[in-house]
Amino acid sequence: MKKILLIITTLFISCEKREILKNDIISSEKIMGIEFSSSERDSLLNTVSRRLDQYRTLREIDIPNNISFPLFYDPLPVGMNIPTGKDIFEFREIKTLRPKNLEKCAFMTIPQLAYLIRTKQVSSEELTRMYLDRLKRYQNDLQCTVTLTESLAIEQARKADIEIEKGIYRGSLHGIPWGAKDLLSVPDYKTTWGAVPYKDQIIDEKGTVVKKLEQAGAVLVAKLTLGALAWGDVWFGGKTKNPWNLDQGSSGSSAGPGSATSAGLVGFSIGSETWGSIVSPATRNGVTGHRPSFGTVSRSGAMALSWTMDKLGPMTRSVEGAAIVFETIRGADNIDRTVKDIQFKYPKMEDLKKLRIGYVASAFDDSVVSENDKASFEIMKSLGLDLIPIELPEFPTGSLSFVLQAEAAAAFDKLTRTNQDDLMVRQIKNAWPNVFREARFIPAVEYINANRARSLLNQEMANLMEEVDVYIIPSYYGDNLLRTNLTGHPCVVVPNGFNDKGSPTSISFIGNLYHDGNVLAVAKAFQEATDWHKKYPPKFDIID
Repeated sequence: MKKILLIITTLFISCEKREILKNDIISSEKIMGIEFSSSERDSLLNTVSRRLDQYRTLREIDIPNNISFPLFYDPLPVGMNIPTGKDIFEFREIKTLRPKNLEKCAFMTIPQLAYLIRTKQVSSEELTRMYLDRLKRYQNDLQCTVTLTESLAIEQARKADIEIEKGIYRGSLHGIPWGAKDLLSVPDYKTTWGAVPYKDQIIDEKGTVVKKLEQAGAVLVAKLTLGALAWGDVWFGGKTKNPWNLDQGSSGSSAGPGSATSAGLVGFSIGSETWGSIVSPATRNGVTGHRPSFGTVSRSGAMALSWTMDKLGPMTRSVEGAAIVFETIRGADNIDRTVKDIQFKYPKMEDLKKLRIGYVASAFDDSVVSENDKASFEIMKSLGLDLIPIELPEFPTGSLSFVLQAEAAAAFDKLTRTNQDDLMVRQIKNAWPNVFREARFIPAVEYINANRARSLLNQEMANLMEEVDVYIIPSYYGDNLLRTNLTGHPCVVVPNGFNDKGSPTSISFIGNLYHDGNVLAVAKAFQEATDWHKKYPPKFDIID
């Protein structure tokens, strides 16, 4: 007992900076009942030492005793109520004529495809076969598909055509082909999570999002790639590519959804985000991404990485399309206990001036802002909106980041303990196998206090959002990406140009918690004042 206390004191009680030695790691392994190899211990040393600085910063925060730990994470701050009342939304179809070459439909938006299908100019089956052909044709180039769900897709498309012929129209997604990030389970098909240990896994469960899209008449054509266990763009079959630059990865972890949507291989896709996994590939691939408010879309049937941070959302070719998909997949299912039924209010264009639109002033300072972001700010001003300068409240957000690692390590505890993590393709220090091992050294006390500090951050952001309804910010500015993933605020990311290497760039819009309609409507207004979302990667475009 004295020996155990001595080891704990050595590792966790001392606040003095000192070098962590390999013997410290070995001693801790005995306490945890786990054994690492010599090379694994070497990889851990620097990271474990750096983690002490995070603990030190957290201990400087005054966390009153009444700040509780949320067992089921609820980002709703004290005094804030969820939106209630009748849903208010009206989506616009875009009148479109059937092109002479059906493949020109590949890059159409959901409102365009919906009009073609509803007016019976194009059948769901022929649209589905067109997308399947493109998926097959470009798979070797892009490495964005894990599994084609061809037989299911044809069956669903034929059902959609029969229903529409009979006058049964289920709405804007009826008959439109889509792709699922391969962390969503679909019976009779592999759900690989992008990782070697799970590449043959079949989960006999239909994810709630998959069910809701099926009920809306959408047609599942493919399970799309993700970086292994939702990190990066490297999966067990290769590296998913950016259609704008095949020498570059698609970014992750929603690598397949970003790549396939950008290249016109699906009508839309579903991705997921824990810390940038929709924002980053949407940016890299030049598509629209919507990360919904935490607790609005069920994760049932989806791989759990972080129970308090995971979110599922659409990746599309227009904001209006993302709004349509979100309206379809949102809502409680009595399975994912974090999800609430919340009013969806999607303002019309004429109502936007009633919203308070903020901008993070320091992010648009001439000394730091990019030309594309500066142009985006000018476009927002040209819309006649009264832009309000704000600043993000100061908070040591980075010191909360290990919440994700702790939960991810718990989600894949067995993988570490059985050494199946050795099967993972990426074995560098900054990859899941080592991060899972490193997370074993996060004390439970620190994890709990980080979540209690997170409640304080939620309140700080709630205070900010009393000043504005939506704010615009460069997609990677400061700690905004981590901050809003921790607090659960919704984000819509849209293309805003290209960099000097010809790759797409983006701008982000952040909305108040549970007011996804507002942030979608503002992002839509920006997008309709530009044409960046109408640019398609030349190698995959269709020439008449």
